[in-house]
Amino acid sequence: MENIIRAVEAKREMILEAERYIWKNPETGYKEIKTSAYMAQKFSELGYELTMAEGITGFYTVVDTGREGPEVLVLAELDSIICPAHPDADKETGAVHSCGHNAQCAAMLGIAAALKDEAVLASLSGRIRLCVVPAEELLEIEYRKELVKQGKIKYLGGKSEFLYRGYFDGVDMAFMVHTAGGFAVKSNSNGCIAKSIIYKGVAAHAGGSPDQGRNALYAATCGLNAINAIRETFRDQDHVRVHPIITHGGDMVNAIPETVTLESYVRGKTFEAIAQNNAKVNRALCGAALSVGTNIEIIDIPGYSPLTNDMGMMCVARDAAKLCMPERDFFFGEGLTDTGSTDMGDLSCIMPVVHPYCPGARGKGHGNDYEIHDPELACIKSAEWQLAMLKLLLGDGAARAKEIISEFKPRFASKEEFLKYQDALNCSGDRINYLDGKAEVRL
Repeated sequence: MENIIRAVEAKREMILEAERYIWKNPETGYKEIKTSAYMAQKFSELGYELTMAEGITGFYTVVDTGREGPEVLVLAELDSIICPAHPDADKETGAVHSCGHNAQCAAMLGIAAALKDEAVLASLSGRIRLCVVPAEELLEIEYRKELVKQGKIKYLGGKSEFLYRGYFDGVDMAFMVHTAGGFAVKSNSNGCIAKSIIYKGVAAHAGGSPDQGRNALYAATCGLNAINAIRETFRDQDHVRVHPIITHGGDMVNAIPETVTLESYVRGKTFEAIAQNNAKVNRALCGAALSVGTNIEIIDIPGYSPLTNDMGMMCVARDAAKLCMPERDFFFGEGLTDTGSTDMGDLSCIMPVVHPYCPGARGKGHGNDYEIHDPELACIKSAEWQLAMLKLLLGDGAARAKEIISEFKPRFASKEEFLKYQDALNCSGDRINYLDGKAEVRL
């Protein structure tokens, strides 16, 4: 650990400056122009040759030890969330790193700097792929749908997009450390399907002739209430979460709203739970449209797969934490599920991964009081922890990494099989056909 600590400490100023720069320049997914450029500049200054993502933000580089062994992917996320009420939010966009991704990027620079030190690299075998990836936060769905329409991306999430593009080809295992309030890892996280919902009514004068209209806003509010009415049918063990928002509620107060749009996820612990409960949600939404006489278009888009952290990788995270900070407790949540979602779940379908949490933040994640209150923990110690994970995985001829890989049983046999499954989740179009006093509904 002495060589690791020394190598990270040598770049302390660069690491902490990066955390503050990125905090002050938040950008949401696939818009991280300044953040990606900043990270690329710092990597280049460290002497790295980069493979830049074509047409979007993000990049990767590969460190080859020159000794035989597997390839480990280490990730950091570029994007922010939107929380206009946060005191540090961008005044124009509402963007803010109330998610800790700024600290992830700063820690990544510490890892990159340390791996340029021969004393750190000398004990490792195999290869290390360092990647800064865009668009983990699954938001601004309409914007991302437009990028898909333009052919700029195929998938809403950055890791899924990078996987599809081949940027992770040759990788055998992966990890990414997220900033939080303490050292922790759980066995699972929810997956989700993303939904864009459009209620289609008929406009009319709201005061003079409302009887001639079909109120899309009333249909939408009925749909929201219908979802609430079925929540007791969600099984506790499935960890289902549904949380829609209205993104457009009408155009003017004296007209019956003709078009109202919503966004939502349906989250669940398993693919099966997501599919079953998504069908229930669609039925509720369609029933609301029928009650008011509107139509409804539901666009279901693959979000993120349920995350399954590999047990061997979880143990590596725990053991590395003990090496770095033996005085701190590490919460090892075997069998527990985090009800949030991450596109690390997509990678977990085809390779062993772990997505643990590092202390240094406080406040509510995605809330208006979130902050990096201890950059020493969130950035410096995070970098040291991740380098210790690499040491445990790739030290001793990469024996531990090889054992984890040999014991891993993927849900999907290949990247291609996984992406084919994801593509099959896409579903769109109007769900109601009104004809001769009857209605046919497609859930």
